[in-house]
Amino acid sequence: MSEDQLSQPSHEPACHHDAGHGYLDNKSEYLRRLKRIEGQARGLQRMVESDEYCIDILTQVSATTSALESLALAMLHEHLSHCVVRAARGTDEEAAAKIDEAHAAIARLVRS
Repeated sequence: MSEDQLSQPSHEPACHHDAGHGYLDNKSEYLRRLKRIEGQARGLQRMVESDEYCIDILTQVSATTSALESLALAMLHEHLSHCVVRAARGTDEEAAAKIDEAHAAIARLVRS
């Protein structure tokens, strides 16, 4: 996913699940996964600095990409399970806005 896709502002209010976003029930797991991904990215930097074999670097890039995609799909599931379901129980306008928001997020993931 490109940085400009991540930085696109949402015009919808934030989804809240109890006291926060829907993913808060699994926040520690998401943080653990992100720290592992951060370590993978730093490992890639060290590999390039150490002039590692290009195929080994590409293998690590693939592993890091898979980890990011897995995280993105998990976050999407949280959004659909909490934010979209909650909006569907609200007004038609709320539901339509959340479906459009989810559609745009899926489109960004597919293009990345």
